[in-house]
Amino acid sequence: MNIISAYHQVGSYRGAAELCGTTHKTVKRVIERAEAGGAPPREPRPRNLDAFTDLVATRVEKSHGKMSAKRMLPIARAAGYQGSARNFRRLVAEQKVLWRNANRHQRRPAVWSPGDYLVMDWAEAAPGLMVFCAVLAYSRWRFVRFAADEKASTTLAMIAEALEAIGGVPAKILADRMGCLKGGVVANVVVPTPDYVRFASHYPLTELRHA
Repeated sequence: MNIISAYHQVGSYRGAAELCGTTHKTVKRVIERAEAGGAPPREPRPRNLDAFTDLVATRVEKSHGKMSAKRMLPIARAAGYQGSARNFRRLVAEQKVLWRNANRHQRRPAVWSPGDYLVMDWAEAAPGLMVFCAVLAYSRWRFVRFAADEKASTTLAMIAEALEAIGGVPAKILADRMGCLKGGVVANVVVPTPDYVRFASHYPLTELRHA
């Protein structure tokens, strides 16, 4: 795939550079020269792996971009590919970029219901200073407090203060990998710690989810 074709396909300098194995600055120069009426770059000679593009594209599509080049290479070898593993990895990377660009807009935005989720997380405001933030997903109402640590006891105290400020209790709490409240994972379901279970028993909280 040449630079101009790659750019027209993905619509960005960096995306085209990743497909062609060059830099975004080179892509920018080539595109600007072509748009100014300059001579287009010479067409590259066909690669020995171009005949396997459809095979790779099909595998990428079926695996939703998750199948690795290492697992795909034996399949290509059986189909007659005799090139290097490095070039094959590059072809797989190209096809995965194309697949992601074609499927990136298929995710549906989250739809929140009133009283459904309280979303919370910790962040470091400065060395030794943590900030806790909880947001009601539907109304975007925010609760923000500072603390010296993000231990489980501190987190539970922050949740209690947030619920008091809200004046009510949401059905579920959504946390981003908050290990201090996670006792384990069973069948892809987060099991909360006993401390959180005891805490939640004082409120009609039905669920703790991890993003």
